Amino acid sequence: MLKLIHTADWHLGQSFHGQERHTEHHAFLDWLLETLVEREADALLVAGDIFDVVNPSLRAQELLYDFIVAAHERLSQLDIVLIAGNHDSGNRIELPAPLMRRLRTHALGRVVWHDDGELDADHLLVPLTDAAGATQAWCLALPFLRPAEVTGGDADDYVSGISSVHERLIDAARRRREPGQALVAMSHAHLHGATVSEASERPIVIGGEESISAALFPDDIAYVALGHLHRAQQVGEPRIRYSGSPLPLDFSEVDYPHQVVEVSLDGERLTGSEALHVPRPVAMHRLGPAPLDEVLAELDALVDDPTLPRERWPWLEVTVALDAPVPDLRARVEAALEGKALRLLRLSRRLPQSEADTTSTRVDLQTLGPRKLFERTWRERWDAPPDDDVLADFDRLHQEVLDDPEAGA
Repeated sequence: MLKLIHTADWHLGQSFHGQERHTEHHAFLDWLLETLVEREADALLVAGDIFDVVNPSLRAQELLYDFIVAAHERLSQLDIVLIAGNHDSGNRIELPAPLMRRLRTHALGRVVWHDDGELDADHLLVPLTDAAGATQAWCLALPFLRPAEVTGGDADDYVSGISSVHERLIDAARRRREPGQALVAMSHAHLHGATVSEASERPIVIGGEESISAALFPDDIAYVALGHLHRAQQVGEPRIRYSGSPLPLDFSEVDYPHQVVEVSLDGERLTGSEALHVPRPVAMHRLGPAPLDEVLAELDALVDDPTLPRERWPWLEVTVALDAPVPDLRARVEAALEGKALRLLRLSRRLPQSEADTTSTRVDLQTLGPRKLFERTWRERWDAPPDDDVLADFDRLHQEVLDDPEAGA
């Protein structure tokens, strides 16, 4: 028997409408550590987007490394496998790998090719052991694959390149494993048929498609631990799952089931999976869209706890439906919140469509995101939406900026 905990999309160091979330991430990692101990887990799989940006703050990095050290101190036989996601720098994830291996932690940030063109599968195959130290499974740990890693830079062959890497790694794992050992795949990708969140997931396939097929994972893969999509879900069958993010990363994700997944293996087979609810250390409220009087009444009715430290005060998003602009809207909303242990992060106005169309509206760039802003600008300039080739070029350039170690420095 082997027991795994599958999680993903931590986004350590996230700036949430300009506010840091260190307290929330610290609370999650404390809870995760206790869960690993209570459940007597043999391995922890973290399927990408460990950090929110390629150049995370020192404080965000300390959160990760302090957790790894604490986990090793509490569970000396625990195997930890981390892969880079599209928000991460693969090189940064792998930089401390030699040191982390001493803590039974395997950090995979990129794929490596031999001079003869063969995939370095040894780099991506991680043995998962039981309490006695016997190898019970192999983790096929595939970090987020960028075009240059799988196609030599030809974005047109990106999806087929991803398929080829998966197939080569699966073939190598089949040759490596012994009878009775399970195969567990871990990937940071968008699969066909999976549900994308409303606002916070950037496209990660650069080219004509934004998703890959679950058929990449044949039946002899006992479990597929996926990252990237923030809504916890299975894709087609119980063995293929997104754990989802442990915290809402946008107000649109408030009602998602935030969880990690406990996975049980017996020999080569999956015998069960159970969603473990992650407690929410800081509440999040969405009010509206509703008329101003209703919103003010809802604000007045919100229950708060003044004994909480400020970093635990709930986050608040308010959307007011207006027939006409109200110049002192923010002042009235803030007056309704005066003295309450609540933090207003976002206040937006919902005008009638005709008014919104004829008014020069201000765009919330953080909510809109780079890709939607580009599509909006293109449509305004050319009176038509950008085609797939244009979006592919934008996605490629955007990813290059995100991967640039000097970006945001």
